[in-house]
Amino acid sequence: MISGSRMAEPAPPDDVEFRKLHFVDDGTVPNNPALPAILMRGALGGGADPQAVTALLEANGWTGTWVWQVFPYHHYHPNAHEVLAVATGEATLMLGGPGGERVEVAAGDVIMLPPGTGHCQVVASGNFRICGAYPPGQSDYETVRADAPADDTMRDRIAAVPRPGTDPVWGDGGPLLPVWAGTTDG
Repeated sequence: MISGSRMAEPAPPDDVEFRKLHFVDDGTVPNNPALPAILMRGALGGGADPQAVTALLEANGWTGTWVWQVFPYHHYHPNAHEVLAVATGEATLMLGGPGGERVEVAAGDVIMLPPGTGHCQVVASGNFRICGAYPPGQSDYETVRADAPADDTMRDRIAAVPRPGTDPVWGDGGPLLPVWAGTTDG
């Protein structure tokens, strides 16, 4: 259901399916050996107006918000965590690089991508709109196309990115950061 409210309302965490997605370094997409990507099915219920979604992300301290689609080529961000929140429509995304996993997403789904995680839009409905945001200090992110080998310098940059301090969907005390609990810092 699309909401005309000023800020999107997250679903109760107990109603959300959390799925950890682990990807290996394939030589061109380093992915993140310390942190999995997290797919949160239905985190925003059935979706919301894109401006309401960006307002929610911003209210939870995430910056550099945008509304659009995902680039149609494999890429990653070596210096930032990225949250992708599907406001409307549906799409097939390829996560983890060319050898990764195709993931179907729909309005209300949210994906947390740690630094280095490859992502690419394969196909999308005409009304597909996704909202992106970054933790404070990470909105000046770099986009690296996965068409050249990743080197150890890039891997070191990925490992040095600090973890987010707040959950982009539920804010302080939200369930996303504890989902990462128990994983190593790299």
